[in-house]
Amino acid sequence: MSPRPKIGLELTTILEVAGEIADQYGMQEVTLANLAKKLNIRPPSLYNHFDGLADLRKKLAIYGMEKLYIAMAPSANIVSGMEAIQAISMAYVNFSRLHPGIYEATLLAPDMEDDDVQQAGAKIVELSVRVLQSFHLEGDRALHAVRGLRSILHGFSSLEQNGGFKLALDLDESINIIVKAFINGMKDV
Repeated sequence: MSPRPKIGLELTTILEVAGEIADQYGMQEVTLANLAKKLNIRPPSLYNHFDGLADLRKKLAIYGMEKLYIAMAPSANIVSGMEAIQAISMAYVNFSRLHPGIYEATLLAPDMEDDDVQQAGAKIVELSVRVLQSFHLEGDRALHAVRGLRSILHGFSSLEQNGGFKLALDLDESINIIVKAFINGMKDV
């Protein structure tokens, strides 16, 4: 049975507040009790929107993937080629910087095989594949490249968030160099 929405409290508003908790305190603090407290409602009221904590986390993961897609999409439409790859890469990294908790939520959906989660993630993959087409990376090669690029961007974001880059080097320049080297390497595969 699908939860019934409470009048006056929109799902988007609830997810925005859950995202604020995640960004400020981390995903471990995104609980129904903490969310209800922040919204100034009783925890059972959240069951009008969620079937429990796992459903909240699923919907927050989807919300995060949609926000990440929205952050990346304009970059792909303005430029092409290497500039587009670097632009969507910077958009990805900047999203993880601005929304570390929401970004973390995109990786923690309780069931990554869920159709709704898959659809949200597929939009990001399709965007990335489209940008890679200017390098004649299509089909399986494009998907391998998307996996590699995502691995680079996630690894970089994760290391940065955890204080892994202490040298006095420009981080944006680092990610641009890494992405360019990866894409140039994929041309030869």
